[in-house]
Amino acid sequence: MTMSDQVKHYSGSRKGEPGKTMEEIWAAPTGVRRWASVSHRVVGKRFIYTGFAFFLIAGFLALLVRTQLIVPGNTFLDHETYNQVFTMHGTLMMFLFAIPILEGFAVYLIPMMLGARDLVFPRLGQFGYYCYLFGGIIVLSSFLFDAAPDGGWFMYVPLSTNAFTPGLSADFWLIGITFAEIASITAAVELITAILCARAPGMSLTKMPIFAWYILVTAFMIAIGFPPLVIGSILLEANRLLELPFFDPAVGGDSLLWQHLFWLFGHPEVYIIFLPAAGMVATILPTFVGKPLFGYGFIVAAVVSMGFISFGLWAHHMFATGLPILSLSLFSAASTMVAIPTGIQIFAFLGTLAQGKTRMTTPMLFVMGFLFIFVLGGLTGVMLASVPFNWQAHDSYFVVAHLHYVLIGGMVFPLFAAFYYWVPNFTGRMMSERIGKWVFWLMFVGFNATFFLMHVTGLRGMPRRVATYPEGLGWDRLNLLSTLGSYILAAGIALFVFDFFRHLKRGALAGRDPWGAGTMEWLYPTVPVGFNFHAIPPVESREPLWDQPRLMEGKAEAVEGVLPSVNDGRRETVGCDPVSGAPLQVLRLPHPTFVPMFTAFSIAVAAAATLASAYWIVLAGGIGMLIGFSLWAWEPSDSGVTRDVGLGYILPVNVVGKRSHMHIAIVGTMLVLYALFASLLFALLYLWNSYPAFAARTGDPVILWTAGALVAGAVLVGSGSVNRHFALADRIGAALLLNLVIAMIGVISSGLLVMALVGTDPWGTALGATMWAIVVFVCVNLFVTLYWALFNGARKITGCIGAGQSLPDYNLGTFAKGAGAMVVITAGLFLAAAMGGLQ
Repeated sequence: MTMSDQVKHYSGSRKGEPGKTMEEIWAAPTGVRRWASVSHRVVGKRFIYTGFAFFLIAGFLALLVRTQLIVPGNTFLDHETYNQVFTMHGTLMMFLFAIPILEGFAVYLIPMMLGARDLVFPRLGQFGYYCYLFGGIIVLSSFLFDAAPDGGWFMYVPLSTNAFTPGLSADFWLIGITFAEIASITAAVELITAILCARAPGMSLTKMPIFAWYILVTAFMIAIGFPPLVIGSILLEANRLLELPFFDPAVGGDSLLWQHLFWLFGHPEVYIIFLPAAGMVATILPTFVGKPLFGYGFIVAAVVSMGFISFGLWAHHMFATGLPILSLSLFSAASTMVAIPTGIQIFAFLGTLAQGKTRMTTPMLFVMGFLFIFVLGGLTGVMLASVPFNWQAHDSYFVVAHLHYVLIGGMVFPLFAAFYYWVPNFTGRMMSERIGKWVFWLMFVGFNATFFLMHVTGLRGMPRRVATYPEGLGWDRLNLLSTLGSYILAAGIALFVFDFFRHLKRGALAGRDPWGAGTMEWLYPTVPVGFNFHAIPPVESREPLWDQPRLMEGKAEAVEGVLPSVNDGRRETVGCDPVSGAPLQVLRLPHPTFVPMFTAFSIAVAAAATLASAYWIVLAGGIGMLIGFSLWAWEPSDSGVTRDVGLGYILPVNVVGKRSHMHIAIVGTMLVLYALFASLLFALLYLWNSYPAFAARTGDPVILWTAGALVAGAVLVGSGSVNRHFALADRIGAALLLNLVIAMIGVISSGLLVMALVGTDPWGTALGATMWAIVVFVCVNLFVTLYWALFNGARKITGCIGAGQSLPDYNLGTFAKGAGAMVVITAGLFLAAAMGGLQ
């Protein structure tokens, strides 16, 4: 067996099986191989079920917190345990439950809603899930080692530094959460590409289901908003592990830098959580009103504008940190302004309700509960946007109440509506309406009893995060009632769990489109076949099941559409123009494979070994990761092949150009990388501006080497452009030579950047440490460019890429341009510093 054949065998991604039916080709693997499944429905449900498990654990920890606070002077938990419990409660809820479970629904629903047989990068979905699972296990395993994090789910500096938090507790948080965030970021890139590139024929952007718009904007927000947290976590871990002084005020560091980086993620995250949940509401409402969503265009505009505004109010959480008055005014205005697009959505939902008579099912009860609770949470949010009031309520239980009204009202209630609405699609059975109504009222009453009273507790002066309190301050009865309310809320959730397991055997069978919905995920009978659509039908409206009656006439398998048959035993779906939705290409998808799981496991091994200071195992994990990604990518290119897909369309396989799904994914990846890069530049400029006195103690970059790096970066940008040109021209010999040129320039650029900082001590000042962090980050991107170029060259030499199959070179050119631009920006900044001095 040749090396090429071995890779095909292990990856499972290229195994065509001619002669097999579509049902056989798309069948779910059985036995041990079910863990190798790449189906979006399997991966999506794994995200959902795992996220709900973390939700139950976090909820149990919340009950421990409330039990501790039920009476004054309680000793149920000691102070150290209490700190661990509330820290892990917030950590699990914010990082391991809210966003992953919403992304799970998106991964499950988006392909079916858009008329695709799967996501365009199924292996990426499997990889993301295992990163999420292993990251969550690392965080939870801290309990086993008596090292549970106790510094709050926000991990503020200097409390989380070695001086105040020795041991491994903060390291478990930083490494585990950073690892788990990979899943959210990979899912974001995957969903952006799927929504833009894999829609049914005729489904333009203006005809997309509203849920897809919500997920598209959310995915872009994740791609931009999560990198600051990733960078902040890496810098803090480097501070703890290597004693690099990013946050040490003695050498020009700043504890507030952590807060800026954290809340650059943290406040957009509130809307990242809210938007998918609101998208669920916008999808469920029309079904039970029987009318199209009111104000579709206004909602899309509001969602897009909310995505932009959310990045301008991160210091909403930092009003009490001594920011300048002008900054406070600007952030206060932005915090108030975000209420406008939020209000547009709420009024559009009310307008939808006003169009017809509502069927008050269990999902609709949770939707109505969302409208009531979230509006109250939004009102208190506007109150907290006022700086004087914020100063009074800061770090009190008023803020705790507001946070839970926004997050539980704005996310958990829509989530339970989604469970009752889409569970028939998961399992083929209906959950109980009678039990569901009990679940709703227990949760609604319990929630408001718990958190409404906390507004009063906070206004009476009770600070958050205290383990106990004395008698006679007016908090006793309020805390008692809040704790009793939390038990009622927990009873409602427990009843839901009972109902879910009960319905798996005793629930009524769900027929085709049991709710009478208008969106495509209900076209087939519940628990649809593995490929979603036998033939992908053209779409003419936003509610095709309502407006195209022929789709629901007869069997779903008889619906006319594109790709009605299989080709060479391959899994395929149709790729579309990102704007118009016109069929553009055939996307060939991978078969089940363990490679993404192996790759994620290798990273998990490296992460766990870092905690144990076993650096040779870290190296082994890194090598395993590189092998995994190499096996993943080593496959023959399909670009240049054409395919008759029916309905008069003859389409290329994996089109080459800017509209290619691969190219859009590369652009999405570059968006993430530049958000990481911008976070490092923000840290550098923040420290440079805040502590100019320490700039004089930081060695200036060497002008000669810095200028050389600037030139090399510019040459790399040009080489990437030329590489794209020759890729389009199908000149394989020239492209092979350019691969080697790009690799060489990447090595030269890295060396010049390192030489530019030879006189800068990373332990001498925080500014110097940050400059080195930027250079390391850019060099990592240059290493990826080098490896990619050599990898493409090896694929050409072995025949995996032939003449006319130029998509890999086109994408390499795009990445090389981005990496070269990073070199130019870094060298330009260093050159300006060197020529003018860092003073």
